[in-house]
Amino acid sequence: MTSKPLEGVRVLDFTWVRAGPWCTRWLAVLGAEVVKVEWPDPRLAFNGRIGGAMGAQGGGPNAGGHANDQNAEKLSITVNVRSPKGLQIIKDLMLVTDVVVENFSASVMDDWGLGYEVMRELKPDIIYVSMAGFGHEGRHAAYTTMGPSVQALSGLTFLSGLPDAPPAGWGWSYMDDTGGLYGAMSTLAALHHKQATGEGQHVDMSQVAAGITLTGPALLDLSANHRPSRRAGYPPGNRAHWPGTPLMNNYRGRTVAPHNAYRTLGGEHFDWCAITCATDEEWSSLVALMGSPAWATDAQFATNVGRLEHQLELDAHIEDWTRTVEKYELMDRCQASGVPAGAVQSTEDRVEHDPQLRARNLFTPMTHPVIGTFPMQQAPFQLSATPVPVSRHGPLLGEHNVSILGGLLGISWDEIQDGYRDGTLWPAHVPMEHVDYLFERPSGQLASREG
Repeated sequence: MTSKPLEGVRVLDFTWVRAGPWCTRWLAVLGAEVVKVEWPDPRLAFNGRIGGAMGAQGGGPNAGGHANDQNAEKLSITVNVRSPKGLQIIKDLMLVTDVVVENFSASVMDDWGLGYEVMRELKPDIIYVSMAGFGHEGRHAAYTTMGPSVQALSGLTFLSGLPDAPPAGWGWSYMDDTGGLYGAMSTLAALHHKQATGEGQHVDMSQVAAGITLTGPALLDLSANHRPSRRAGYPPGNRAHWPGTPLMNNYRGRTVAPHNAYRTLGGEHFDWCAITCATDEEWSSLVALMGSPAWATDAQFATNVGRLEHQLELDAHIEDWTRTVEKYELMDRCQASGVPAGAVQSTEDRVEHDPQLRARNLFTPMTHPVIGTFPMQQAPFQLSATPVPVSRHGPLLGEHNVSILGGLLGISWDEIQDGYRDGTLWPAHVPMEHVDYLFERPSGQLASREG
């Protein structure tokens, strides 16, 4: 089999919630051996799994679809880093690790006795990727953050919503995804540097700063037009320009009409299609596609400026036509005529019915021992020389304790069993339901939990 790009790279993963696991997911998909360090104690912040380690979807630590997806291709060990034995296990793992990734606030790893200076003393060429909300420098470095606070501090919350209403927020934590991708990108840069020089380094990323990269138009508006951030509000639909505001110096960028989402045949919740005409030529093509109705030849619609000034009337006319055509048929007709258009898709549309995504195998069936068969999302890119299929579901909690601790570190079977008894590898007060896989002997036979 062709090797993956990051094959041979080992990552020790201390991440939790979303941004950190999203970073290490893509490192794992690219071929790195990502060892996720978890601790199944719902009383602690460090659970490693969304929704509390022991209660995801009411089915125990291995039943969460979210955790399963964002931990695809990873390995899982359970180690109590707050115990002397657990801390030594992690230090031993660092000796054979290339990259450490975590997304706690700045003081956590130091408090555990695992700060960068300790890592570098253990392994001088180690790469340490920290993804704190504020980074590891500055007066707010020790502050904790979650998606809503990062969104607020980066300026995104203020920009979202209607002019006279409270800030609305974005619904999904795009800052987590953005932070995760920046984390993966900076890790790849550090690995390239290490390959060229043999040197490791501390990659100090700030999730708030990563969120600010999503506010570019507002920053440009302030710089170029001296206008402060504002919640301008947008009318229903997908217009590039909203009525009653200046046509020039619009911080949404180039303004054209038509540029909207239009109702289509059926009139149900997802029966819409977005259509954009960026040029007069595209507008002429749309007019011809609509059958050259008399209203479309009116002089007020002949130019882009005229269409912008009369876009409410324009949109009403266009929607009279789009309501007669099914959304996918409408998209196909427009594209065939050279008019950019795309059907508005629901989650079901994308996962179950989209022929383009099916052709690219973006979602492939995978069977999980707890969740069952489900669609696993693949990488949105394809590498012709070094394919990176996602072929392994997220690990069961602590699934690889024996193979990592025994196989990689050489810890004996008796010592591993002692680790379960003394709270190093599993908290004594947490039930061990449905986790017989933790007691898999190297020979493949199960041992009793009492040893």
